[in-house]
Amino acid sequence: MGLGTLPTLHAVPDAANELIEQHAATRMFGGDHTLWSPDPTEITNRLGWLGEPDHMSGALDAVQRATDDARARGIRHVVWCGMGGSSLFPELLAGSALVATDAPSFTVLDTSHPAAVARAAEAAEATSTLYVFASKSGGTLETRSQLDFFWARSGDPAHFAVVTDAGSALDQLATERGFSAVHHATPTIGGRYSALSHFGVVAASLLGVDVKAMLGAASAMANECRVDAAANPGLQLGALLGGSAREGRDKAVLDAPAAFAQWLEQLIAESTGKHDKGILPVPGDVSDADGPDRVRVSYGRGGDLDLGAADVTSDAAALGREVMRWEIATALAGAVLQINPFDQPDVEAAKQAASKVLADGPGDIAIVPLNDALAGAGPGRYVALQAFVDPDGPVARNLGDRRVAVRDRTGAAATAAIGPRYLHSTGQLHKGGPPSGTFVQMLDADLPHLAIPGRNYGFHDLITAQAAGDYAALSASGRAVARVATDW
Repeated sequence: MGLGTLPTLHAVPDAANELIEQHAATRMFGGDHTLWSPDPTEITNRLGWLGEPDHMSGALDAVQRATDDARARGIRHVVWCGMGGSSLFPELLAGSALVATDAPSFTVLDTSHPAAVARAAEAAEATSTLYVFASKSGGTLETRSQLDFFWARSGDPAHFAVVTDAGSALDQLATERGFSAVHHATPTIGGRYSALSHFGVVAASLLGVDVKAMLGAASAMANECRVDAAANPGLQLGALLGGSAREGRDKAVLDAPAAFAQWLEQLIAESTGKHDKGILPVPGDVSDADGPDRVRVSYGRGGDLDLGAADVTSDAAALGREVMRWEIATALAGAVLQINPFDQPDVEAAKQAASKVLADGPGDIAIVPLNDALAGAGPGRYVALQAFVDPDGPVARNLGDRRVAVRDRTGAAATAAIGPRYLHSTGQLHKGGPPSGTFVQMLDADLPHLAIPGRNYGFHDLITAQAAGDYAALSASGRAVARVATDW
């Protein structure tokens, strides 16, 4: 696929020429960490995604055998438990037109909200269900809590499977209990670059997606992006993102199918948002692009870069191609911004703060009027709505409308996210990126109690602690954060 309409921003040819002169593409595919940092830490062991389409093509038979076994055992429903990179791509696939007509129903559970967990349990118990727990480290708190919860209700290893790195705590547990399938992911791939690894391919196989077409197109795109030339599709996009951000246009409006844009959010935000630099991804359309601090990338709808009318949610090959293009572009944008796109130095702060809240109690966080929460928000800044609410509840359903209202009211770029899922995606940029954000937090007032087996707290305590922990981490980072009621 070609580049589409090339951008005319003067920042782009400058950045593109720099990348070409630095032999950035050649160095990236050669594993040269100095493209991003003199320190190889969390770079040389995070480049496996570049060759993963070819690697996974060789692993498809084993993945398909596990899928065939599940179907032969009468599995009619899948509950996929994971956070961030372990769930965003499976969720994209599950909601797409790529799903086979005879595929099992598919629930992605990437929340600690007790109502959502209880609802998933009720749906699972109404049919023959496979529970899949996806976590690279094997220690993701939400995912392990979900596993303990579902295991206590079922306890049948034939209905449990995991996707994780070999040797992780999750791997060991699954082996000890005799889970039906244990998929070992490639250890040299970080979560946000894992779409074309086992984390995405296992889900795709269960859903009946044409995985071979997806991986084949991704491999072809990778080959197109090896050249140090302006014709490199990933380099051109990376130059737009990085070059524009370097000159102050650091909000990237993603005028793309919603599910694909939501997957892109983590890739861009967690990769670039650090050391007070970064690119804010804004899933939206032309109405979000009004401002000198923004660039717009679209699929067939114009903008600063039009990538053509690829239907990434109904054509497996188009999806594979665009996933690889954006992964390469994001990594090269990191080179332009002179940051390491593979680490996440500020993610741990919210986790530690949440742990402290679980130990000491949430304390008191004042609820303020919306006007007060938005004080200081305006053109050149951004507002992030952070809703720790039931992802299928009324607040979540109208969160998009609230985002638009805040955007129009303040003139700032605006994003909206469900907590705690955003902690594993855009949370890094919120605390480590440009200090231009205003953060408006909401928390469901009446959370149902739901116990987590083996722990002295429940899911209601966990999500409350995660909201309070991120509030504390944002405050400690000097960010403007306020909590408002959910009924504004």
